[in-house]
Amino acid sequence: MKNEEKTFGMFCHLLAFAGIIGIPFGNIIGPLVMWLIKKNESGFVDQCGKESLNFQISLTIYAIVCGLLTIILIGFAGLLAILILDIVCVIKASIKANAGESYTYPLSIRFIK
Repeated sequence: MKNEEKTFGMFCHLLAFAGIIGIPFGNIIGPLVMWLIKKNESGFVDQCGKESLNFQISLTIYAIVCGLLTIILIGFAGLLAILILDIVCVIKASIKANAGESYTYPLSIRFIK
């Protein structure tokens, strides 16, 4: 596997941080753009992009549910847990991708197969 493939695989995961820095739906748009550009050039990048997208879409759905649950206050804890899970898992996945290894996110719904 080429270093370029590892780098683009890592970017598929890291671009999810675009949502955390304030870009609306950046957590989905960042990995989506990288995946669409590079998916046909590398199977590894294709796999990383799908994993990242599935996880970010899943977390967005979970965050919407927790946002609705803030009415009964339990949603605040859920939102904090989602944020921590997102940061930890994206960093883990990025490190694995940079090493050329696959990473499967926990709690991820498989929208893109």
